[in-house]
Amino acid sequence: MSLDICEIFYSLQGESTRAGLACVFVRLSGCNLSCSWCDTTYAEVQSTPMGINQIVDQVMAFGCPMVEITGGEPLIQAQTPALISLLLEKGFQVLLETNGSQSIASVDPACIRIMDVKCPLSGEAGSFLFDNFNHMTDCDEIKFVVGSRQDYDYAASVIQTRLMDHPREKIHICPVFGRIDLADLAAWILKDRLGARLSLQQHKLIWDPDLRGV
Repeated sequence: MSLDICEIFYSLQGESTRAGLACVFVRLSGCNLSCSWCDTTYAEVQSTPMGINQIVDQVMAFGCPMVEITGGEPLIQAQTPALISLLLEKGFQVLLETNGSQSIASVDPACIRIMDVKCPLSGEAGSFLFDNFNHMTDCDEIKFVVGSRQDYDYAASVIQTRLMDHPREKIHICPVFGRIDLADLAAWILKDRLGARLSLQQHKLIWDPDLRGV
C-alpha cells in the first residue's frame, strides 16, 4: 500500500485546539478543490509515492507523539484511512485536516478529524458534505476560513443552525491571513455571542508566511 506524499516535516501546530504544540506533518499530494486563498497549491503537483510503512518510519524518526495528516485533500487517496489506523496502532495522537467534501465515515474515530467548511470567498462554498456532521465525535473540530463579512455571516449561520450541540471550543473562526481586520472579526464574534474560537495561524506569525515546512 502506498500514498502520494508532498512532504513530511516537523514543526509547531499552527491551528486547532493544539496550536503551539510540536507535531509531525504528513502532507499528501492532490486536491479536489481549488480555493481562492489556498496557500499550499504546490501540494497539487509535487508528489512522491511512498509505502505506508516507509511513511510511518519517517514519522517515528522525529520522536514526536503527535502527527497530522494534511494536504491537499488527504481523503481523495484511498489508503489514507489505513495510514491513520496504523499510526494510531503505533500510539500516536493523530489529527486529520480535511476539506470535508469527502466522507469521514471510514476514518477511525480515534483520529481527531478537523473539517474545513468552505465559505463564499473560497469559491468552493457548497462543497462540504454535511453528512459528515453525523459521523463527528465531540473530539472532532470544525474550521471556517473567513476573509469577509459575508464569509463570517455564512459561518455564523452554519454554527447556529447545524452545530448547536458541538463543543464550542472545537469550532474555529480562522481569518484569511492579511485579508480581514482581526479587530472587526473579534467584534463580530463577541457581538453575536457565537461562542466559537478565534484561531490565528501561529506559524505565519512566527515565520515568513510563505515559508514551507513550518
